[in-house]
Amino acid sequence: MCGRPAGAHDHPAGPPGRPAGLRERKKRRTRDALLHTALDLFTTQGYEETTVDEIVDAVEVSQRTFFRYFAGKEAAALAIQEIVESHFLLELRRRPAAETPFEALRGAVFCTWNSISEAIEAAVPVELHLRTYRMIESTPSLLAAHLRRSAELENQVALLIAEREGLDMETDPRPRVAVAAFSGVIRVTEKLWARGQDSSMDSLRAMTEAHLDQLGPALAGNWRAGVDTEQG
Repeated sequence: MCGRPAGAHDHPAGPPGRPAGLRERKKRRTRDALLHTALDLFTTQGYEETTVDEIVDAVEVSQRTFFRYFAGKEAAALAIQEIVESHFLLELRRRPAAETPFEALRGAVFCTWNSISEAIEAAVPVELHLRTYRMIESTPSLLAAHLRRSAELENQVALLIAEREGLDMETDPRPRVAVAAFSGVIRVTEKLWARGQDSSMDSLRAMTEAHLDQLGPALAGNWRAGVDTEQG
């Protein structure tokens, strides 16, 4: 069960399913142009070396216009992360109450990709998204901001899981443990995807599914059972 996919008339950073008028479409095009240009400059000449002036000059808008959409360079560099996070939280809140925590988390991840991948790719091609991920990982200030945001997201998700299950997160560690394990898998697959040859979203999805399938066995299984049987 997923929310309605975001289409050509939806802003990727806004609520899915809300049609945009002419003014909103113009604003979206300006924001997309600024985002695309900023990420392209960041990944080609360096984040620290790129100025806001260079970004706005390339798009032919004012600095005031840039700051209308982004608080600064860091906000532009992490804009895709922000979009994904907000939609993931929305999808997690929509998951059926009967699902287990891991089922809800897994379903929310894939529904998020289904609902926003097309809208994001319209503004930022997958190849540029991949370059941006690598740039964030190799830029200390951005990596620190990325990890800080990820930790904040984990806390929000754990609170949602605790609420779903009727638990007090201060006395029951399971929501935090479950989210930490799930988030670890997501981060591992993102890193593998960024290093791989296939940069498609289908590749990321398949890799994520394969690793999530191994989460239960990796945590609960006896890894040496098969080895001991063969040796015996």
